[in-house]
Amino acid sequence: MVVGWRRLRRGKKKKKEKEEKVEEEEVVTPNHFRCPISLELMKDPVTLSTGITYDRESIETWFDQGSFTCPLTNNLVSNSDLIPNHTLRMIIQDWCVENQRCGVQRIPTPRVPITPNDVHHLLLLLHAKASRLDQDACLQLVHKIQRWGAESHRNMRCLVDNGAPTALASAFYAFANADVNADDDSVERNPYVCVLHQMLSALNSMFPTQSEPIQHLGSPPSLRCIVSFLRRQDLSGKESSIVALKHLLSFGHHQHLEALAQIEGINQLLVEFLNPRIFSPTIVKASLAVVWYLVSSSSPCTHKMRLKFVELGMVCVVVDILVDSERSLCERALGVLESLCACEEGREKAYGNALAIPLLVKKLLRVSPLGSDYSVCAIWRLCKFGEEMALLEALQVGLFQKLLLVLQVGCGDDTKEKATQLLKLLNPYRGSAVECVDSDFKNLKRSM
Repeated sequence: MVVGWRRLRRGKKKKKEKEEKVEEEEVVTPNHFRCPISLELMKDPVTLSTGITYDRESIETWFDQGSFTCPLTNNLVSNSDLIPNHTLRMIIQDWCVENQRCGVQRIPTPRVPITPNDVHHLLLLLHAKASRLDQDACLQLVHKIQRWGAESHRNMRCLVDNGAPTALASAFYAFANADVNADDDSVERNPYVCVLHQMLSALNSMFPTQSEPIQHLGSPPSLRCIVSFLRRQDLSGKESSIVALKHLLSFGHHQHLEALAQIEGINQLLVEFLNPRIFSPTIVKASLAVVWYLVSSSSPCTHKMRLKFVELGMVCVVVDILVDSERSLCERALGVLESLCACEEGREKAYGNALAIPLLVKKLLRVSPLGSDYSVCAIWRLCKFGEEMALLEALQVGLFQKLLLVLQVGCGDDTKEKATQLLKLLNPYRGSAVECVDSDFKNLKRSM
């Protein structure tokens, strides 16, 4: 009985040693399985007209960089067609299966990439169906566009290069311009909501840069439709809509800003979206960007927008964001606060907020060069047009030393001029105020 147990134990020990030996064996990838460019195992081998096989991703990157030769032979490639090498790919897959116990994973069978002809045919169908407001057919075509784009970066590039963003923007305008009650939150009573939402999601992944699709999306019907999604309970719809607005306003077209400003309730919605405890970081960042475009442009409606946001408490909202947010969000918040301080009402709200001036001084040289420019400009507005108490408060929290550092580190001409003016304004008060170099405001209470 003891002998049998010992034999069983020796058998298990030998089996374990054998398994460890197999695991320790190094798997050598055959050279003809490797891509000549990346030297990695080829996942989608394709053959050029020169007869040399490469991995599709590597050779496409090579061509995208402006090369017109075969990397291995250095011969000019007369035909840029990439012919899939199915035989080699299946051999590689069989080799991966044989070496699975050594940790080699089988490469998946690659999907056939789309061609410009495929895209043109689909977009023609989308245009025809959208002109007839055929929601079901358009929804299927938009889903197909999204599937193609999700399969590979190459497919996405093919879609963008062959006019998919323009076609989607045109179709979106066609449905948005139809007889649809944009304020109706009922999907059953608004038959085009589904396809509009899907088109907007697809557009965000390939936002257009050409003039024609931008005009379609910036039209009053399209903007009303986008804002109607912001009023719905669906968070994905809110996110798609606010991101689309951010992309659209980034082009700086005044007519789009004015059309958005005329939509009732947009200011209140944007203020509500700036609550990071309720909404996702994507919604908060995009909303803050939209607010910045509305209050910092040279559009005729800018002053009116500033007054509306001030009335809704935007000064306190951005000050709260500055307390403990990340740098990218702080930079945009500083830009919004600087723009709001351009009007007297905004400065009055900033004077009444105990954290405004201390935080503006604290963020100097701590966020970004652009953030420092915003801070200097905002402090300059508050001190030049404000009361003597603003100068004393800024001096007490270390503004004089910070401005000297800003000038020493280097800044733009406009910021340098404002910093110099601030130093002249502060200098007479240096003897009558207690200065400090810096302070930490973590223990101060929020304004709201």
